[in-house]
Amino acid sequence: MKISGNSFCPCGSQKKFKKCCRVFHYGENPSNALELMKSRYSAYAANDSDYIIKTTHRDNKDYTSDEQKWKESIHDFVGHTEFKGLEILNFEEGEDTAYVTFKASLFQGAIDVSFTEKSKFVKVHDLWLYHSGEIIE
Repeated sequence: MKISGNSFCPCGSQKKFKKCCRVFHYGENPSNALELMKSRYSAYAANDSDYIIKTTHRDNKDYTSDEQKWKESIHDFVGHTEFKGLEILNFEEGEDTAYVTFKASLFQGAIDVSFTEKSKFVKVHDLWLYHSGEIIE
């Protein structure tokens, strides 16, 4: 799905997309793991598989060198999902490791889905990358 730059950002900031997460999608580096997490949620909402891939740590279970297959997987997920909201519950940042706990609300098919995840981020060469996530019941 294409998101207009003048639309509200999917991350929930109440800022316009072009002044919020899209700046990261276009090349600016997030200054912390929270910005990265929110910009990744927005990238899923905008179907920006390149950004998702670029910001995923090599040790992530979904990481693959077959980028075409990975992109197809992302596009398939996004094509069947409406991103309804993001709520940040907790943010802990150390020097090279950070954790963001969030609740995401999605609509898939005819089903409302929400889940809470604690995501781990790792800093590599001064860039934050998504390492892994644990679903919290």
